[in-house]
Amino acid sequence: MEWKFNNSKFVIDKAPELPHELIKKGPWSGHRSFAYDLVSFVKPNTIVELGTHYGTSFFSFCQAVKDTQLPIYCYAIDTWKGDPHAGLYGENVYEAVKAVNTREFSNIGRLLRMEFDNALTMFEDRSIDLLHIDGYHTYEAVRHDYTVWYPKLSENSIVLFHDTAVRHGDFGVFRFWEELSELPHLEFPHSNGLGILFPKGVPDLFQAVLKQKDIIIQHYQNNHAE
Repeated sequence: MEWKFNNSKFVIDKAPELPHELIKKGPWSGHRSFAYDLVSFVKPNTIVELGTHYGTSFFSFCQAVKDTQLPIYCYAIDTWKGDPHAGLYGENVYEAVKAVNTREFSNIGRLLRMEFDNALTMFEDRSIDLLHIDGYHTYEAVRHDYTVWYPKLSENSIVLFHDTAVRHGDFGVFRFWEELSELPHLEFPHSNGLGILFPKGVPDLFQAVLKQKDIIIQHYQNNHAE
């Protein structure tokens, strides 16, 4: 099975509740097409996101699930209160995400408003196929999130780390990402950097894909620059 570059369309681009400038040109905007193509290609059974804010990444996953008619749920875990990196924000952010999710992805998206650790008991061990870690971005925080959620990952799981290219202040994702570099992975340098990790080995489905990773990275990087 070959990787497919889809001509993805996102319904949230017309959602009046969301800030379009952030969705289309914000820190995660350059990875939306990849997120959509990844879900379409892998067809995971369970998707979990740690840190959602306005849902740029989360709704990209949901869009792919909807378009490919996968019978699965996407879980967004967040307090929707913000943090020192994203800034603190009001109830309006959660209400906007909730409104869009209810209208567009009511049978797909599940919003879990809580601390990441408090959601651990809601998932069985080895049950998560795609985990996106995008919470508080200090080295200690991202290392903790990966460590405590690791038992929940399936044998063919994939983990996404955002902000692997950010190297200012106390952002420390890049440091932890460097520690994981001996494991199979690929990384996009644009849009603050996105690391794709295969923590338990490369699934058979991805063996051929990784041999073409330079082409894939260049495609999404060029697509974002257009």
